[in-house]
Parts: sequence; C-alpha cells; structure tokens
Amino acid sequence: MTLAITFHGAARNVTGSRYLVEAGNSKALVDCGLYQERHLRERNWDPFPIPARDLDAVLLTHAHLDHCGLLPKLVREGFSGSVHCTPASADIARIVLLDAAHIQEEDAKYKQRRHRKERRTAPRPVVPLYTTNDANAALRQLAPAPYGKPIEIAPGIEATFREAGHILGASSVCLALSDGTTARSVRFSGDVGRWDAPILRDPIQAGNTDYVVVESTYGNRHHRANDTIPDRLAEIINRTCKANGSVVIPSFAVERAQDLLSYLSHLLHDGRIPSLPVFIDSPMAIRVTEVFRHHPEMFDEEARELLENGKHPCDFPGLTMCRTARESKAINRLRTPAIIIAGSGMCTGGRIKHHLVHHISRPESTVMFVGYQARGTLGRYLLEGPREVRIHGRMHPVEAQITKINGFSAHADQDELIHWLSGMTSPPRHVFVTHGEPDAAEALAAVIVRKKGWKTSVPSYKDRVVLD
Repeated sequence: MTLAITFHGAARNVTGSRYLVEAGNSKALVDCGLYQERHLRERNWDPFPIPARDLDAVLLTHAHLDHCGLLPKLVREGFSGSVHCTPASADIARIVLLDAAHIQEEDAKYKQRRHRKERRTAPRPVVPLYTTNDANAALRQLAPAPYGKPIEIAPGIEATFREAGHILGASSVCLALSDGTTARSVRFSGDVGRWDAPILRDPIQAGNTDYVVVESTYGNRHHRANDTIPDRLAEIINRTCKANGSVVIPSFAVERAQDLLSYLSHLLHDGRIPSLPVFIDSPMAIRVTEVFRHHPEMFDEEARELLENGKHPCDFPGLTMCRTARESKAINRLRTPAIIIAGSGMCTGGRIKHHLVHHISRPESTVMFVGYQARGTLGRYLLEGPREVRIHGRMHPVEAQITKINGFSAHADQDELIHWLSGMTSPPRHVFVTHGEPDAAEALAAVIVRKKGWKTSVPSYKDRVVLD
C-alpha cells in the first residue's frame, strides 16, 4: 500500500494540469486539463495514462480549460465517478466545456472544408477531440462542494476546498490521504490569484500540510501594482482612438473579461476614455458574466458596495454583448473606433482569430494582450514581433500595434506566491513546483529554498513520487 502523486500534466509547462493521487487502492485525479501549447497539443489525443474506469474521482481546482478541458474525453473513455468542485466552478465548467466542445466541432468542420478546397490529405482523420454530447455527459458527473467543508471522495482520500482568488470559484485543494498505515496531507495550490484584484475576495494562504504542489506561472516575475492598470489602459485606448483604430483584446472569458469590464466602467465614469462602443464578442464570456450575477457572495467589499448602490461591476452604457455569429461579423463593418473583447485569450481558437484577420494589418489598430501567453500559442508568437502571421491558413502582414498589460494577470507573481506559502507556520516535507515554464518553475523553486529553506523540486512529465 502506498501514497503517491504522479505528474501527468503542467510539469515544466503551463497547461494540461493533471495530477494522479494514489492512496492505497484509491485513485483520484486533481484537475483534468487541456494542453494549449502548440508543441504539446498532441498529448490531448493520447489515451489517459491509467484506464479512466480505474479512477474513483476527479477534483477540479477551477474551471479554466487548462484545468478542466479534458473531462469530456475522460468520461468518454470510461470514467464514471464524481467530479468534485465548488458551486461557482460547476456553473462555469458547464459554460466552458460546452463552448470548448462546440469550438472543437466547428474547427474540425472548418479544417475539413479547407482541406477539401486545398485538395490536401491530413495525416489523420480530422475529427473533434470531443463533442457536445461528450461534454454533456461529463457535466452530469459534476458534484458541487462548498468551501471549507471536508468531503470524502474515495476510501482514504478526503478533500477540502479553500478560496484561491484567480477566478470565480477557484480553489486550492487540501487532501488528507491514508493507505491504512500511513497518513499524509497534500495541498494543491491550483492557480493562485492576486491580492487586491477587482471583484473577488483575496486568496486564503496555505495552511500547514506535509506536501505542497504550487503553481509557478509567474514564478520568475513581478507584476506592476494593480493601480497602474487604469493609466496604461487609458493610454492605449486614447492613442488608438486618436489614430481612428480599434483596440482588439484577446481575453479569457472567465474572470479576465469581467475584470476588463470593471476597469473600463471606472475609466468611462471618470471621463478618462471617450464613450465608444465596447463589444464582448464571446458567448462564453457573456454567460460567465451572468454567472457572476448569481455569486455575489464571492465578491470583495468594493464590488458588494456597487451592488448595494444598484450597479454591477461588469456593466455600463455602450456595452454590447454579441451572442450570434451575425452580430460578431457586424462588428468588423464598423468604420469608427471600438473596443473588441473576444476569446480565446491565447488566440488558440474562437472569434478572436476573425478579428485579428480584420485588424492585424491595420497600423491604426492595436492588439492588446491582458493575460499570460503560453509558449507555442499564437498570442505568444504575436508578442515576439513577427513580420507576418498565419491565421486561418493564410499569411497576414503584422502592422497593427501589438502590446501587453502585464499587471492584468489573475496569477500571483513570485512575491505573491511566496506570500501564499507563508501561511504555513511549519515546514512541509517537500514542495513541488509545477504549472510554469522551466525557467519560471526553477526560479520559484530557488526562491523557496533561499527564503524558506524548504526541500523543493520541479517535477518532470510523468514523474511519480511516493509520499513517505
């Protein structure tokens, strides 16, 4: 009988979060995420490392695709247990997974048409990774659980969710493990949010545990203070508007889009940017914004005060929600400046690609990134300054202004991650640094060793560690 963790994802890379936890004969998966880096996407098609039917349960730290996006495939392959997450994560997962399935289906159809037109033969049949039916099957297995209440998810595995900030419903997960002879605790950070961020309450610091698995997305960076974001946002919008261009913002539909709306609302109210059309061109972001309305209990004091005064932090005059493809296409017929917020945040799919085709070669327009761009994604490539870029099978000159606001990130930076870990008043047996590119993970590991003196390592893909 053993206690063990195997790192089946987000090990020396940022996406594909997936950790197998074993406690005696029980097996659970913490997160079941989609790989989004171009050079790792083939892993999404691989069979799961253990038979899906052998898993007792899945725990979701939150409902971003890189943490929940392979659930439909897992269920299709035979997983029949419960998927435990917070109520808000369950609400968002319903939106995210159905949207992802739709995009998978539409992208497959689009590629099939393009290949026929180009008389091209793909190395394998072009089919969706999973379908809407697969997503619906996975959603039926969601089991919402509240913050702070221990739940037994399998013999020898008890889980407790704690607020992590980051996005609505996000959590760190503490597991109490036992194989009948040995008992250990393991805390998975999930994605740690930022302190003093808009709308949501602050993360709860880590408590004492034997082992910690901590993310390191920004493990080698320091964010600018949140109070610099409005100045930078106003500067970019005013400059682009003066040039008679539009600001195109690839945005994650969950949290980032809502934070953007909150900042824009304040800037418009204070007269710091002109009153111009703002489009949310993401059906998923629209539905997530509606979920925010159903979970005010997770708002911080400032957001709750707005609600009490009859205002919502995600609403203002001039905001248009584009639900249909026809409404989306109509945006690009405008001849006046506008702000266009569309998914996906790393430009890996969705409506943002169509807006990029329209604006990427316009010197007067600006493509503004407000979130992390993983290595191998189109968003990361654009930030690296190419002269031309391939979108939808065609090359386009890059003449638009390409910029990024770093302080927008919903991920804690190095100092904030150390602050999160500092909630532990006694040293853990070991800290495992994951969910970061190698340089970021190694940098955070080195800082933990230097500042805390804790045993720390950066596991590699498929590493298995026995928790002795």
